[in-house]
Amino acid sequence: MNDKAKTASEQPEKHEALVLLKDLVVIIIFFLIFTTFGWSSFHIPSGSMEPTLEVGDRIFVSKLSYGYNRYSVPLDPDFVPEGRLFDDMPERGDVVVFTLPYKGSNDFIKRVIGLPGDTVQVTRGRLFINGEIVPRTYIRDVNYTDYQGADRRAKEYMEELPNGVKHRIYERHDAGPDIIDNTKLFVVPEGHYFMMGDNRDGSADSRYLHDMGFVAHKYLVGRAQITTFSLYDCDQGKDIFCPIGIPLGRFFNVID
Repeated sequence: MNDKAKTASEQPEKHEALVLLKDLVVIIIFFLIFTTFGWSSFHIPSGSMEPTLEVGDRIFVSKLSYGYNRYSVPLDPDFVPEGRLFDDMPERGDVVVFTLPYKGSNDFIKRVIGLPGDTVQVTRGRLFINGEIVPRTYIRDVNYTDYQGADRRAKEYMEELPNGVKHRIYERHDAGPDIIDNTKLFVVPEGHYFMMGDNRDGSADSRYLHDMGFVAHKYLVGRAQITTFSLYDCDQGKDIFCPIGIPLGRFFNVID
């Protein structure tokens, strides 16, 4: 009798374990489908996109925007082709996540400034696209402590790209190193883009031609669309809504 009772009591436990295992498998499959074909979550580790994105922001990136290839899939598997399914091009001004196999397959986030065939140049801190200066409007001076603890002073501008996209930038000064504020004339090759960070004096981007350089279309992961929440350090001193030290001003913001 005891053996029979013991066997009967084990059956519900086995059934519950199988149900739990099936639920976990379904969750994993759904997660893989969601992150491969829908949206992925990324965090912002550096200040190169200030003030649009702050260190500690968590963002959702749409993989639907530019189609799918091997770089849309976690771990960039070799058996997935580089050709894109449902291919589409970014627009000037899009904030884009991309991966660079020649830089350790790390993910980066920058703004699309130059499209294939464009010329891009920075002269005395001012951006020129196809020979025309990109207008900017002064907003304010900003004094803050960056994520590495350094005191920063910058001017905040609203910049308007040739297609009408407006976005904010930081400029510490217009007389920095030539590689930042007095560049050569770049001609964007076919199938590539010229990327820049909105923190113009604090971004290693396509201006560093022998480091990041032009970014190939095949390396695009997706378009950054929204901040979900943030671990931004409210002690940096920026004008961000931070009740009781929680950066609610960084939650659920559309990324322009």
